[in-house]
Amino acid sequence: MFAMKKSPAAPAPYVVIVIDDDPAVRNSLKFSLEIEGYTVRAYAGAHELLSDEEELPARSCLLVDYYMPTMNGLELLARLRDRGISIPAMVITSHPNRKLRERIAAAGVPLIEKPFLGTVLSDRIREALGYDCR
Repeated sequence: MFAMKKSPAAPAPYVVIVIDDDPAVRNSLKFSLEIEGYTVRAYAGAHELLSDEEELPARSCLLVDYYMPTMNGLELLARLRDRGISIPAMVITSHPNRKLRERIAAAGVPLIEKPFLGTVLSDRIREALGYDCR
């Protein structure tokens, strides 16, 4: 039997909340993050997350797609902040132009470009959750 080499597991209480309208991206992110030891809650869009009655865990971070129907990722983050939810967040998108990069930077959240190369996504999540990436 073959053993898969795993990166250092995340502590169990950490939750990554993925919001992406593309089911292939959402499901692959969920799968890969669960392999790394995270608990993952995945949502198909902003309204699905906003209508969820379950409280967002304090020890979590948001991984939010920018381009989604009805509400983009920055609008979603603004709505969550208006509700007093201030957990770490990062925006993911493909081919951001200069103006979008500036808007995301002005919102004070990291931008992670798709496709995710190497360990950049894992490293950024670990940084957001406040533990060592090494």
